[in-house]
Amino acid sequence: MPEVTAEHYPPGTPCWIDLMAPDQQAALDFYRDLFGWQGEVGPPEFGGYAMCTLNGKPVAGIMKAQPMNEGDPVPPTVWTSYLASADADATQAAITAAGGTVMFPAMDVGTVGRMLVAADPTGAVFGVWQPVDFYGAQVVNEAGALCWNELHTEDLPAARAFYRQALGIESELMEGMTDYFAAKVSGRPVGGLTTLGGQAPPGTPPHWLVYFAVDDTDSTVDALVKRGGNVLVPPFDMVAGRMAVVADPQGAVFAVIKPVPM
Repeated sequence: MPEVTAEHYPPGTPCWIDLMAPDQQAALDFYRDLFGWQGEVGPPEFGGYAMCTLNGKPVAGIMKAQPMNEGDPVPPTVWTSYLASADADATQAAITAAGGTVMFPAMDVGTVGRMLVAADPTGAVFGVWQPVDFYGAQVVNEAGALCWNELHTEDLPAARAFYRQALGIESELMEGMTDYFAAKVSGRPVGGLTTLGGQAPPGTPPHWLVYFAVDDTDSTVDALVKRGGNVLVPPFDMVAGRMAVVADPQGAVFAVIKPVPM
């Protein structure tokens, strides 16, 4: 199993994902059945945040979506990608200077780390994680675990400039592509940046899409549908493997892929 240690998450690297869902327990049950995750509602001091594990290793978080203040709308049901930082406060300042918007300012999360949530200038929301006792996902690139994070935006030049200035993420056009860039940290690909394409439902805002590796894309999609999920882009073959874009029963969008063996 591809286990991860702290040194594999240099600043700018996607290091964690979590889901906000109106029905936390239903989400825990769904992803348990689909990916084999284990997780339960957490302690009140952490807002009930559930740490989900795969074979005993943390892979993702699931929390109940709640309004920040009385009268506010419930946040959308989405997966959030977190980018690693050595100093969340400095990153927050860099985000603002680069034209981003801080939505939830840097705050301590117990003794495990410090985090913030922001939006890039094109509107895509992401998190920032400064580790203390917890550095992020401890298994990736394995069936049932995160394997890729991909920005979809209507303004690639603005997004590329922002992530380079705010988080030190370089981007390089992938060979044979016209609108797909590899996001790189210290020369190593850590994600992708692409145009918000025509396959997205009308009105889809810029966003970070999370990919989960699976052993069989078609059977995973069948299982998802049987559990109340929806298929947005049916399984198809592409350069990295066979993938599909789907939504869980509460509307959170994600991709599944059986990667081409490297």
